[in-house]
Amino acid sequence: MIGDIRIDGVVDGEGRFDPLKTFRTSTAEMWADHQDLLDVDGLLPFTMGAFLVRTGDTVALVDSGLGDATLMGIVGGRMLDSLAALGVQPADVTDVIYTHLHADHIGWSTVGGAPTFPNATHRCAAAEWQHFMVDTKDVDEVYAGSVNAPRNAFHHLGAVLDRFETFDGDGPLLPGIDTIAAPGHTPGSTVVVVSSGAERMVMLGDAVHCPVQLLESEWGALFDVDPVLARRTRNALAAELEGTGTHVGFSHVPHLTPGRLIRAEGRRRWVV
Repeated sequence: MIGDIRIDGVVDGEGRFDPLKTFRTSTAEMWADHQDLLDVDGLLPFTMGAFLVRTGDTVALVDSGLGDATLMGIVGGRMLDSLAALGVQPADVTDVIYTHLHADHIGWSTVGGAPTFPNATHRCAAAEWQHFMVDTKDVDEVYAGSVNAPRNAFHHLGAVLDRFETFDGDGPLLPGIDTIAAPGHTPGSTVVVVSSGAERMVMLGDAVHCPVQLLESEWGALFDVDPVLARRTRNALAAELEGTGTHVGFSHVPHLTPGRLIRAEGRRRWVV
């Protein structure tokens, strides 16, 4: 609970990766300070999914997961079951808010050419719409080892194009829900902020893929359109969040469990 607003992680699929292959410029020595982020086998947990935000008449999904597909060895397909376990059916969803339009964030938007969430309004940043739905609408994304994953946002979202609304930059979107522009990973990457009373949770989308990127200012990310801008955006977010007590989530945080960014022993730490 964030004040009066309920937020739940909605897992679509989970996997584990070799941290040295995930962050190719990292070394075992660099990971020595971050063993708490690895599992008992020394692997990096990685989740695909979304966050469900419920407040008043709003039942909003922040992103829509991978869908019934496989990407980078992670098998999706659990989202609708995860929603059902939370007491939510597809027709209950009023809004789908996209942090960006990569394949693993739009997967459940449509199934078999039909809207999965028949009553939902779909929302993304205007810059994201321009990039994926206009400038590169005929360009397929290529993901090694993907099976059934959306390769092209424009074509995958065809059944909901008439349900889309765009927003510009920063500001209020829905009651208790605001957006912050976070460009770099994609041109219109967006941070979603949920606030109620004095409490706040931020959902970073793919501005961050792993908590270590909030702790180490020079570590890169995956699939950034503009790596330099993405690093600058990520570091600015980390500086703003450090020590505030704000709950922090992102689409690939292990098990979709939010954490907080604190300073301890002279350095940033991620705590759950």
